Parts: sequence; structure tokens; C-alpha cells
Amino acid sequence: MLVVMRPDATFAQIDRVVAVIREHGLTPHPLPGATRTAVGMTGNTTAVDKGWFEVLPGVDEAIRVTKPFKLASREMKRDDSVVRTPFGDIGAGTFAVIAGPCSVEGEDLMVRTAEHLVSRGVRFLRAGAFKPRTSPYSFQGLGVEGLKVLARVREKTGVGIVTEVMDTEYAGAVEEYADIIQIGTRNMQNFSLLKRVGKCRKPVLLKRGMSATLEEWLMAAEYILAGGNYDVLLCERGVRTFSDHSRNTLDLSVIPPARAATHLPILVDPSHGTGKRAFVPPMALASLAAGADGILVEVHPDPDQALSDGAQTIDLPTLDGLLDKLRAMAELFGRRIN
Repeated sequence: MLVVMRPDATFAQIDRVVAVIREHGLTPHPLPGATRTAVGMTGNTTAVDKGWFEVLPGVDEAIRVTKPFKLASREMKRDDSVVRTPFGDIGAGTFAVIAGPCSVEGEDLMVRTAEHLVSRGVRFLRAGAFKPRTSPYSFQGLGVEGLKVLARVREKTGVGIVTEVMDTEYAGAVEEYADIIQIGTRNMQNFSLLKRVGKCRKPVLLKRGMSATLEEWLMAAEYILAGGNYDVLLCERGVRTFSDHSRNTLDLSVIPPARAATHLPILVDPSHGTGKRAFVPPMALASLAAGADGILVEVHPDPDQALSDGAQTIDLPTLDGLLDKLRAMAELFGRRIN
């Protein structure tokens, strides 16, 4: 159920709706909009009586939400959501670029990379301190020490930090050090972890599972939203198909239906989506054309020496060329590169 308030509804009237929702054992979710506030609710196992709310002062209408992903649905919130951070907003007219090595490596290399990003106007550094790898013998990341490296890099360069949390054990540590918490493809349906980051007060970047449908992806986001964390970013990173010309199949066709179904910002990871560095720039440009709100790109000063995923990592000059093209292209679509 979604209770839509009148444009002139007072804070007291909104608070009264919230109180009635709680009186019936449900959880309220106030959703301020550009012209009016709506209040969603979760926790009901049967139909909610519209009459509870239609008689309250300041209420315009009560609408039943038909989608199973209630809080993520456009039925619940018509306006596009914007995730606001100290390093810039993501969504609603912007195109965010998040770039950096797959893994946290030495501090000097991380600082060098971050300084280059900042000099080119890129405000977010991505790098994994914890790395889920297919082989147990591959580099697994630096762990908590890697988080500390990222914190020092942010202090020296002013870049925002995007890094992955793998399990609930280290969720507190990642929340402390990160500016955006990433949930990887293998954890998209790790429901304990989703519930845990739902309690965090940092934005969460949720990657699509490698075999997940759009509805499964949005239901995973619903776990985070239902926990009270409304700053959720979706990230398409390629799905598993029969194709062998790339690491995964980057499913840009999911962006238009996702935009129709949800108000959440949508990013694209062309690095994991293709697995080959030569394919990353064209698919990054295609992501902008398809309507994405940003990209997540693996960048390294010397990709052939990267500790993980070097084959899909572009170098700094390639990033520079890509940024120039993105800026030129963004103007055509009325977007601003963040």
C-alpha cells in the first residue's frame, strides 16, 4: 500500500499516517517527492484496508502496490532516486564514473591511480580489499589492511571509496572505511548480508547475479530497502550465457525495462561484462546511450601486472580517451559526467 499525501499536507499529517501504519504492526517508509510526499509500508501478509488512511487529514489517495518489489517499484516512487554522497550525486541527469584497480594493491600504486582519476574529474575509486575468486589459490585481497590503505588514499587525494563486502563478519569494517558498499554478483542473494547492509547508513551498490532475472535483482534490492537503507545503486555486470566471445554477456537490454520498473539508479560494469579490455570503451559508451546512470570500470597504471583481472583492465591513457568521448556524448543526451 502507498499513501499519497496532498501537496499541502503538513508534517503533522504525515506523522499521523506514519503512526497509523505502526499501530497496525507495519513498517512505514516515508518517500519525499518533488511535489508531494508518499508513505509506503511493508510487513503485511494480507491486504491492507485503504479505509484506514483515506479518512486521515492530508491524504490524497491510498494505492495498492502490485509489484512484489514494493519499495524498489515505480508504483511506490515515480521520481528517479538520487544517491547523494560527499563526492557527488549519482542519478537524475548525471553519469557517474567509478574507476580503479580490481584489487587494492600497494599504497603508492593506489595513490598514483587515485591522483590521476581526480585530475580527470573522476570522483570515485573502486578497488576490492576482499576478493571473491573462483579459485581458492588466486589472490584473495589484503582484507582489513586493504581497507586502511583505501582510507589513506582518500585522505591524500579526496577521492570517494567504493569497495566490496563479502560477508556479515566484515560488514562493520567495510561500512567504516567505504563511501559506497559493493555487493558482488555471487552475493546478490546472500540474504543475511543484504539484511545487514540494509542497516548500514552508507549507499550500497548491488551487482546483478550472474544468472539473475530482473525481478530477482530487484527483489534483492528490496531486502536492503526494507531494512531502512534507501540509497541503493543497481549494477549490471554481465550474465552467464552460451557465448564464448566474452567473459560474460553484458545485458544492456535490461536497462530500459529496469528504468521502467524501478526508480533506483542503474550502473553498468563493462569490465566484468566483457572480460576483455579492448571491448570495455565501446560498451561503456553504449551504456550511456542505453540510459545507464554511470559505469564501474577497472583501471590500472600497468594492467598486465595487475594482481587480478588484468585482461579486462584498461590503462590510464585509455581511460583518458574514454572520458573525452563520454563527455562529448553526454552532452547529446543532456547528461553531466560526475
